[in-house]
Amino acid sequence: MSDKITRHSPETVAAVEKELRYIAAIVKQKGREIVSQYAITPPQFVALQWLEELGDMTIGDLSNRLYLAFSTTTDLVDRMEKNELVKRIRDENDRRVVVVQLLKKGERIIQEVIEKRQQYLQEKLVDFTEQEVAQMSHYLEKLHVQMKQD
Repeated sequence: MSDKITRHSPETVAAVEKELRYIAAIVKQKGREIVSQYAITPPQFVALQWLEELGDMTIGDLSNRLYLAFSTTTDLVDRMEKNELVKRIRDENDRRVVVVQLLKKGERIIQEVIEKRQQYLQEKLVDFTEQEVAQMSHYLEKLHVQMKQD
């Protein structure tokens, strides 16, 4: 990365921020509509995604990822376990440590929801060329990489 900082006009940056905010809100709302077709809440879906992405984790780790209190995460895991989306496993070496493991039913729900979200996006991209979609993907990925460096 170079030491040179490119300054963009405040109006352009404001326009980009506004569009990203609007797009994020629409994606979030559409995602909630899709998730509501299943017997889970949006926070449960986010928890399932973390478990799929990172594998088994303790309730404490999951709590940190979700930015929720430990007790709230425990209640969330209780409901997911009751619905057979996850299961708790006690550590053989330290019985005080309990990890949460994603079950097949949870994996299936994640896949179905993501497929429906992608279908929605596919419908919205119908008027874009393949090159425009590829460029958009490239620029969004580039922005994401920059933001992750914080």
